[in-house]
Amino acid sequence: MYEIGHFIGGKRVAGSSGRTANVFNPATGEVQAKVALASDAEIHAAVENAKAIQPAWAATNPQRRARVFMKFVDLLNQNMQELAEMLSREHGKTVEDSKGDIVRGLEVCEFVIGIPHLSKSEFTEGAGPGIDMYSIRQPVGIGAGITPFNFPAMIPMWMFAPAIACGNAFILKPSERDPSVPIRLAELMIEAGLPAGILNVVNGDKSAVDAILADPDIGAVSFVGSTPIARYVYGTAATNGKRAQCFGGAKNHMIIMPDADLDQAANALMGAGYGSAGERCMAISVAVPIGEETANRLIDKLTPMVESLRIGPYTDDKADMGPVVTKEARERILGLIEKGVEQGANLAVDGRDFKLQGYEDGYFVGGCLFDNVTPDMDIYKTEIFGPVLSVVRAKNYEEALELPMKHEYGNGVAIYTRDGDAARDFASRINIGMVGVNVPIPVPLAYHSFGGWKSSSFGDLNQHGTDSIKFWTRTKTVTSRWPSGIKDGAEYIMPTMK
Repeated sequence: MYEIGHFIGGKRVAGSSGRTANVFNPATGEVQAKVALASDAEIHAAVENAKAIQPAWAATNPQRRARVFMKFVDLLNQNMQELAEMLSREHGKTVEDSKGDIVRGLEVCEFVIGIPHLSKSEFTEGAGPGIDMYSIRQPVGIGAGITPFNFPAMIPMWMFAPAIACGNAFILKPSERDPSVPIRLAELMIEAGLPAGILNVVNGDKSAVDAILADPDIGAVSFVGSTPIARYVYGTAATNGKRAQCFGGAKNHMIIMPDADLDQAANALMGAGYGSAGERCMAISVAVPIGEETANRLIDKLTPMVESLRIGPYTDDKADMGPVVTKEARERILGLIEKGVEQGANLAVDGRDFKLQGYEDGYFVGGCLFDNVTPDMDIYKTEIFGPVLSVVRAKNYEEALELPMKHEYGNGVAIYTRDGDAARDFASRINIGMVGVNVPIPVPLAYHSFGGWKSSSFGDLNQHGTDSIKFWTRTKTVTSRWPSGIKDGAEYIMPTMK
């Protein structure tokens, strides 16, 4: 049993609220740690630390800020195995999958090494008689990030890397389910040369979130989680005068055209649907084969693949996926599977009774495959966030296209085809934020922006890419004229550029 506190002012500190939460080992069901849950006073202490140091960090030239991230990337690579095992121990995903989690965050840190270029603005000489005009991007001051359990390394780095590179201080409130890695990342940032107090990690629950949203010194908030909470965070932040970007749930479809390579499509569905036990906001959870022949062939290919999934603890280096994160998550997934059966879907592969010898109390769910799912069923409408793939059969391309178009969520979508015209039409017409063409998990690389549409995203600017630089800075426009160009006497009319 170990204890996890907070990281404030460049060092680990114990919690002082007297409230804690259990951190479980998802493979065994055992409590392995206690994590402190912050009080309003602890949130305030983190903000005060950030407030004291942020002006000096903002005044640090961008090349020097970039050098911190150069060193941090090097440290991430040096400590990759330690971080991955730490992440897997609390989350449950395989170690190799955890390394992928870390690397996708590392890539954003590599991107922000270009902050001297990314933060450049515009200048117009001679905008008017004797007048020059220029814009500058300045940090918002203190930013905050509220991150989910499923990517405890990647998503914190997606938030704090661009925020800090832009000259802000940052308050990170990670998930209390797997809190160790975010604190370790903060330690590595200090080792990389970040001044103490610029990155603070405060663990907590809803009360910590509310304290962040209420604090007048926090200027911008980034959130990833469920749609109901995303709406709450976005609305509350806006009411309190904060900039916000909030990312919610998903129900990602893959359209399989009759001309698609079905072996390729089946392999893609397995990785995208069952990797990380389906606990990814970009997981493919709905397969849409077009035509009965395509659907029947796809089911024939998928069924033995799902049945042969290797499921084990993170210590099993041959496992395809591990357990889900908590007992409550497992019970919710099983309840939705049961609902799917009740509503008439065909459960072609039933993983509900999966048990792993020696890990009977772990939060394992076997791979499940539904066929003949219809849009009125709960398993279609709801983000299951587990190892469950639903097959919805479509008669033709237009019917297939309509499914993701009409769904509440608009995070990611994919099409598998050999037809370039179909792929181009699909990418142009679909009302989804991230589109894959023969790519099952279309998460953009760090220099493009990540973000969904519809109920999957709230706010005008996305994560990473150039959107992140815009989100974590404010534009100031300066109009400048020097005495030689100034006429004598007052002017009472509206200035124009005649």
